[in-house]
Amino acid sequence: MSNTRKTTDDVQSFKFDALGVIESPYQEKFAIPRQPNLVSAAKGKVVLVGDANNHELVRDIEQFSHLWLIFVFHGTQEQGWKPLVRPPRLGGNVKTGVLATRSTFRPNPIGMSVVKLDKVTTEKKQTILHISGLDLLNGTPIIDIKPYVPYSDAIIDADAGFAQKQPEEVLSVIFSEQMQAELIKYEQDDRNLALLIEQVLKQDPRPAYKRGKTDDKVYGMSLYDLNIQWQLIALDTVLVLNMTQITK
Repeated sequence: MSNTRKTTDDVQSFKFDALGVIESPYQEKFAIPRQPNLVSAAKGKVVLVGDANNHELVRDIEQFSHLWLIFVFHGTQEQGWKPLVRPPRLGGNVKTGVLATRSTFRPNPIGMSVVKLDKVTTEKKQTILHISGLDLLNGTPIIDIKPYVPYSDAIIDADAGFAQKQPEEVLSVIFSEQMQAELIKYEQDDRNLALLIEQVLKQDPRPAYKRGKTDDKVYGMSLYDLNIQWQLIALDTVLVLNMTQITK
């Protein structure tokens, strides 16, 4: 029997329909944590759509505390991909193969993320998975959902190369008096806005090459319907200046 290598013409292509859409506090790519579960206060929803909007599809899913979400990088796919990328964990200055990373710029713009399942609701025939710890852009299409199974999915002696350990939180976060006054308006808000802002900024969302460097730029990030302004005031300290409502 001879072994023949498949040609490009022999390889199949596939078309997938979204079975859900993400509702997320992250309105833009900037400030999204680089991995899931680094920001536990980030709460969102998987809203099932089309034929998948059927509660029978998720019967018994609440037996599992966490889920794998398979999704499309819809916010970056039009920018294409390259065989070499610069991983943030290597400082953003070292190139390595795209398939040796979790870069969003991939030959097929598909990602996977583990999230915590908080609850499942169905109201007016709309089934929603309520999740937390997500690292997904608002509007992200979900193409599959699978239960996270600890005994097979968590390999404790696995070697993860340059990403072996969780990145350390490098920044302390303080709020200006103006920001503290603004946050009072949201004290009864179940989004836990102050904690979300703090956890996001502790990860230092700036480009990787700026880590450990002074930076007097005032940054903005969009969470929910708010634009939050912040600035590095010391190598290890962020000052959250203010926030404003985003008008659409």
